[in-house]
Amino acid sequence: MTTQSIRFLYRGDVHEVRDVPVTRTTLQYLREDLHACGTKEGCAEGDCGACTVVIGELDGDGRLALKAVNACIQFLPTLDGRALFTVEDLRAPDGALHPVQQALVDCHASQCGFCTPGFAMSLWALYERQRADAGLPARDEISQALSGNLCRCTGYRPIVDAAQRMFDYARYPRAAFDRTAIENLLRPLQRPGTFEFRGPDARGAEYGDATFFAPRTLADFAALRAARPHARVLAGSTDVGLWVTKQFRDLGDVIFTGNVAELRALTRDAQALTIGAAVPLEEAYAALAVDYPELAELWARFASLPIRNAGTLGGNVANGSPIGDSMPALLVLDAELVLRRADRTRTLPLAAFYTGYQKNALAPGEFIEAIRVPRPAPTLRFRTYKIAKRYDQDISAVCAAFALDIGEDGVIANARVAFGGMAATPLRAARAEAELTGARWDEATALRAMDALTSDYEPLTDFRASAAYRAKVARNLLWRCWLETRDDAPLALRDVDVFGFEGEDDVALALHGTGDTR
Repeated sequence: MTTQSIRFLYRGDVHEVRDVPVTRTTLQYLREDLHACGTKEGCAEGDCGACTVVIGELDGDGRLALKAVNACIQFLPTLDGRALFTVEDLRAPDGALHPVQQALVDCHASQCGFCTPGFAMSLWALYERQRADAGLPARDEISQALSGNLCRCTGYRPIVDAAQRMFDYARYPRAAFDRTAIENLLRPLQRPGTFEFRGPDARGAEYGDATFFAPRTLADFAALRAARPHARVLAGSTDVGLWVTKQFRDLGDVIFTGNVAELRALTRDAQALTIGAAVPLEEAYAALAVDYPELAELWARFASLPIRNAGTLGGNVANGSPIGDSMPALLVLDAELVLRRADRTRTLPLAAFYTGYQKNALAPGEFIEAIRVPRPAPTLRFRTYKIAKRYDQDISAVCAAFALDIGEDGVIANARVAFGGMAATPLRAARAEAELTGARWDEATALRAMDALTSDYEPLTDFRASAAYRAKVARNLLWRCWLETRDDAPLALRDVDVFGFEGEDDVALALHGTGDTR
């Protein structure tokens, strides 16, 4: 019987936990077991940010990295070897408020106060990151830091004011966060082998049937996965966490990717960027944007910063949601997946990975080891677009990506078009691609490809959008790509607000907002 305990740094000391279920969330443990109720419970799905905490872990260089995450969907065993910081940590021993808290008070940035602890922790993560970088955050950095926190009362102006003012206050001893001391406390908590944890089940029985495994090497991870093909692979919990908090599912054995250094590696050579399956989304998008700056908006609008800090690109690909925002861009960039079972690997184009709704080509015991994205060719014209009812932190109605290799003669040598939200899986548009490939990139070609999209997809109607709206938006996004990438007077992104054609039945559609007129 497994007897290893969960060890993490909390309130300045090593905290040890034994008798909790494998899927006990950090939020549940804080509020119900430790009675540390400053961290609030809101949506229980990572949307509202009331439960925001900050996790500290040692990076590959042994330095402390701080990330704001949602405690409501993070399972407690994932804290092993890490540090947990909550709003209770901000106050000084003499009761003085942290500059983050004082700024929130002085800027009148709180009314009912329910959301305020989550805002304070997101701002504290920003405060410590900017102090380490010796700079002040720009307005868009503040907006990104707060993208996962919702306030129903105050409005965001005074909260943003507080984010700007918090750097003006004199730092008291608690604000002078001692990174070196934290790093020294965390090092002895790093386990040399696989961490195994089994606690009581969710109903309080002495021991549950599930075990949490956290290997530290790729070889150990692969061996565990091959030996337990039915175990649940867990990365950032941003999807799997909801299976527990909303669907009350029993996960069985869990194998955690977050401690495997090889799965968190990013490498770049002349041919490709290789992203380990456990690289957090925030880091993965940052690396992708170096080669493909056109991804900047999609990166900023992919969920919220706490979700991107926890969720992984490999997890997003493996889950295969038809509305997963990463996949259309990866599909048109001809991404490949490195798949592994035990000590054998194979490479599969992402376009061949999905076999049906949330079904894929993984064999039993196989897992995604890495995603390889080719480096951009000089002839590539690449665009991505996300259409949702809110700008921040919303699920797409339609997500589109276009990659066109266009020669000096203006002819499209290779065209790749993909959409999310238009089919049971993220899917390439074969007929539209056929219309584009070999043709001159001009208005007539764009119109023919738009018509071909009707044959490529039969979208569904749901509460996010009607089928007719999705079909029309898909056409107009291809037109938008044409407007932005044509040789003659291409339009900048900010210049393209509405789409449609004079004299045609296609009416102009505003692509931000609730354009669905069902």
